[in-house]
Amino acid sequence: MSIRSPTPPSPWPHLTPKISPRIAMALSNPKGPLSRIRLSLSRFRSVATINRLLSLDSPKCPWTRPSSPPTRRDIPWETYMTTKLITGTGLQLLRRYDKKPENYKAQLLDDDGPAYVRVFVSILRDIFKEETVEYVLALIDEMLAGNGRPKPHGAIANGASNSKKEITTINDVLKGLVEWLCTQLKNPSHPSRGIPTAINCLATLLKEPVVRSSFVQADGVKLLIPLISPASTQQSIQVVRVVILTLKNLLHKGTFGAQMVDLGLPQLVQNLKAQAWSDEDLLESLNQLEEGMKDNIKKLSSFDKYKQEVLLGHLDWSPMHKDPIFWRDNITSFEEHDFQILRVLITILDTSSDPRTLAVACYDLSQFIQYHPAGRIIVTDLKAKERVMKLMNHENAEVTKNALLCIQRLFLGAKYASFLQA
Repeated sequence: MSIRSPTPPSPWPHLTPKISPRIAMALSNPKGPLSRIRLSLSRFRSVATINRLLSLDSPKCPWTRPSSPPTRRDIPWETYMTTKLITGTGLQLLRRYDKKPENYKAQLLDDDGPAYVRVFVSILRDIFKEETVEYVLALIDEMLAGNGRPKPHGAIANGASNSKKEITTINDVLKGLVEWLCTQLKNPSHPSRGIPTAINCLATLLKEPVVRSSFVQADGVKLLIPLISPASTQQSIQVVRVVILTLKNLLHKGTFGAQMVDLGLPQLVQNLKAQAWSDEDLLESLNQLEEGMKDNIKKLSSFDKYKQEVLLGHLDWSPMHKDPIFWRDNITSFEEHDFQILRVLITILDTSSDPRTLAVACYDLSQFIQYHPAGRIIVTDLKAKERVMKLMNHENAEVTKNALLCIQRLFLGAKYASFLQA
């Protein structure tokens, strides 16, 4: 079994200027001939958007500087395979495609289009030599110029089109991309371009529902809020503008609006409005975001927000979990639809691998036991005890602490368990 070397941080921030406008135009057209691979290569469309928004065009761009075309270079594909940066199948595909006549390349794309897309994407992900990246981008540019039409497939195979090996779906590609972008928001690989690049990529990608789901799993909104806080004055106005526009577009999607309220965004928006912004568009976006959150607060009761959070399967320490008023006022709502929300909460104990989610789920079960008159009986009948007891040996201290609290309340009753916790 071959062992891949750890993947180093992506070099996108350094390669931002190197995207052909043709790539951006073709990939941004959802009804164009390349609509089936648009999502797979959405990073190119996103980076092109960054070029436009942040004016990162550079005289070093390989399509603008007076030098030989990148496709005339000789790339050491065999060396890349020897070092496990490309697979043997990838090498064979590249040998068949590289330096061949245009009509022959077009036939290869018709026969094995998704496989070639995967090879190109994997090279841009795993190989960071500038000349090689430019070369592959030039190949993609040529493909788009020739209106290459890879045959549509719902997934991209790890090799030839008829391979029975593991399948990587477009959703998997996007999920990995979102995770990397969120990592850039926390620890940018480039001091000045890392965060702007990630923000603009996300602003484009979040139009896709699957991306929004991955963004929630990565605690994306939590990562955006600090970028516009008063303490983050080092961020440029471009970053603030794009973050505000992104939050505004997410406001009415799923549970994003409720999460923004819980994270204190209304007060933050008021603080931002008080600053002397010369950008009228930014002020208008702030006003629209503020009004949208007011409407969101009116529409969503506390229990509605709680239900959405539980059904999404991703729990966090938002204020309602530890608010006695919330539990006293809404405890009977847990009885709706044969304790549906309680059943989902218990299922999360089996299905989630996120320590924070498991800790909050254990705590909420202990709260239900404390505030519902028959809480201990109901939780026992739903067979939650065994699942919580398994978590008492969890490697995460937060999980074990809240699992212990839940078991104490289950065995001793809320009064005595709370006494032991004091």
